[in-house]
Amino acid sequence: MSFTLPELPYAYEALQPYMSKETLEYHHDKHHAAYVTNANNFIKDSGLDGKSLEDVVKDSFGKNAPLFNNAAQHYNHLHFWNWLKPNGGGAIPGKIEKAIIDSLGSVAKAKEDFIQAGLTQFGSGWAWLSVKDGKIIVSKTPNGENPLIHGAAPILGVDVWEHSYYIDYRNRRPDYLKAFVDNLINWEYVEQLYEKAIA
Repeated sequence: MSFTLPELPYAYEALQPYMSKETLEYHHDKHHAAYVTNANNFIKDSGLDGKSLEDVVKDSFGKNAPLFNNAAQHYNHLHFWNWLKPNGGGAIPGKIEKAIIDSLGSVAKAKEDFIQAGLTQFGSGWAWLSVKDGKIIVSKTPNGENPLIHGAAPILGVDVWEHSYYIDYRNRRPDYLKAFVDNLINWEYVEQLYEKAIA
């Protein structure tokens, strides 16, 4: 089973002005494509060929760094493109809104904590909402790590590697994170992942 680069679920221009065509061309066509190519090369003699992507990520962590780094980033990006949508942000569907309030106190606090996680992730990495023990939690991880390897199910992630925002925002990571939360999140996809995580 080889990994494949998915098509973006929208046009390259669709997320402007919050994420440019140029950013998507570099981020999807160059960075994500490289993770796919590298993961396919590293899995060949790993003994993990034929396993699901989630299992490859979990089973390679701490044992096969080159495979883990690329497979995990492939996993993260498969979801990342779906966590974005044109005219995103806005109203949150009822079920996920209730779960966020029950777990984190309020939607405003959840957004603030999520942005803070992205801001305080030193260097490259991700900020997350994930489900652990039936509750939604906020976390951050370095490099390609994700909540899967910490026993949680990711339902929303934001990429804070510089290649995800530097073309559009230069060093203004706070502006990128605010734009992501306010204008780009596909909450319907977050809700789908939440429902799967608690099923």
